[in-house]
Amino acid sequence: MLIDLKNKVVIVTGAGRGIGRCIAETFAAEGAHVVVTDINQELIQDVATVFAQNGWAGSQFLCDVRNSDQINAMVAEIVKSNGRIDVLINNAGVAPAGNVETLSEEAWDLNSDINLKGVFLMCKAVIPTMKAQRSGRILNAASFAAIMPTAGGSAYAATKAGVHFFTRALAGELGPYSITVNCYAPGMIPSGINDFAQSAPERKRRLLDTLTLRRWGTESEVANLLCFLASDLAGYITGTMVDVSGGKYATQLPRAPYEAAEAAGLYTFDD
Repeated sequence: MLIDLKNKVVIVTGAGRGIGRCIAETFAAEGAHVVVTDINQELIQDVATVFAQNGWAGSQFLCDVRNSDQINAMVAEIVKSNGRIDVLINNAGVAPAGNVETLSEEAWDLNSDINLKGVFLMCKAVIPTMKAQRSGRILNAASFAAIMPTAGGSAYAATKAGVHFFTRALAGELGPYSITVNCYAPGMIPSGINDFAQSAPERKRRLLDTLTLRRWGTESEVANLLCFLASDLAGYITGTMVDVSGGKYATQLPRAPYEAAEAAGLYTFDD
């Protein structure tokens, strides 16, 4: 059983670096035509260079997911050039944090405008094309913070929880057109918007102690999930959020089995 994404037209937002970049490159390597969007021209150009070097099909657009005019113009150009849009991956996100008492309105609005409103605007733009095709896949970036927030991360958690329920509502609206809508919830995956891998040893230990699979996740593990959800193999999955967190807090004390394994000489803590 093979996942076949050849010639699918895939849009990935915020794909200039990090998880989004890995998603874009993974889909391109699978034979999809990948449209990479970002707000950083230098990153866009670097992506274009890598695509050309690998012979991957795709295009790049400078696009701010907060700007409906830019989005609509981009989508119109994609449809004009490719005739269709098969997959939309709303990866773009930010995470300015702070306690509610001291959090600025600007930080709150930035979280809301990119993480939630950006998803809404991108979905709104591609829906007419997908409905006309009577097919499509929409994949929205939520976060483990939508399941369990952190103190000091209220703005981010609120927007990601919003993405989850937006996804469920949109799935209901688009079901009659054979369009599936799902979201995914990465956990502790080192990327440009967090400092997991650079944390002090004690903080790393505390973070890893929350995981059933006691290691950092990788960008490719998120990308591989999305390849499946974007494929024909996932045609009966919609309106759900998939947890990609290594089993974060799947049990109350994830560290306990590791301590038992260490006592039996079957595991060694290396952090």
